[in-house]
Amino acid sequence: MTLTVAGRTDAGVHATGQVAHLDLPPGAPPPEQLAHRLARLLPADLRVPAVAQVPDTFDARFSALRRHYRYRVCDAPWGVDPLRRYDTLSYHRRLDAAAMNAASALLLGEHDFAAFCRRREGASTVRALQRLEWTRDEGHLLIAHVAADAFCHSMVRSLVGALLAVGEHRCLPDWPAGLLRTTARSSGVTVAPAHGLTLIGVDYPDDEGLAARAHQTRAQRGFTG
Repeated sequence: MTLTVAGRTDAGVHATGQVAHLDLPPGAPPPEQLAHRLARLLPADLRVPAVAQVPDTFDARFSALRRHYRYRVCDAPWGVDPLRRYDTLSYHRRLDAAAMNAASALLLGEHDFAAFCRRREGASTVRALQRLEWTRDEGHLLIAHVAADAFCHSMVRSLVGALLAVGEHRCLPDWPAGLLRTTARSSGVTVAPAHGLTLIGVDYPDDEGLAARAHQTRAQRGFTG
């Protein structure tokens, strides 16, 4: 059996909203029993909270309309809460959220994000970035809310790395958007650590639109079959 996931995250990235599909053989347990059975087999850091039967046209990867990510950064001078150290980046300087949001707004829309991606042979780096917004919570916690139709390898972490440079005033707010004019990965962008990033959700069309969305995505990404 082949497992297909909605988002192939970098090593060390978390996922609370991952979606996957597979074709089960005849005689497999019904969906309502699978979550319980999987909980007995999977390691403690991996859980399947829900299992459902879907139409044959559903593809966890290609039918997706958009993916939602969250990146957590703590800029408290005393460091990150020990209970959140595995999903929150501890940053060494106070960050200017207003400057980071100004820079983020300039990156929205469909662009070639080659400067922020680790290119894969034959793969497009054009993506439609639909949301990139920072909020400050609890005084020292900044959260990046990111959504796009899809993401390139290391794209979110690279965007965060560039925006952190803006947040500590090492770069001007228009610097990240200026990199969109380049067609190769930028050596000036630092990739943010993986552990601060979490895939929190994936959106899909209704059942009638699944096949059309999968066909459209394959065509855009250069896949056949």
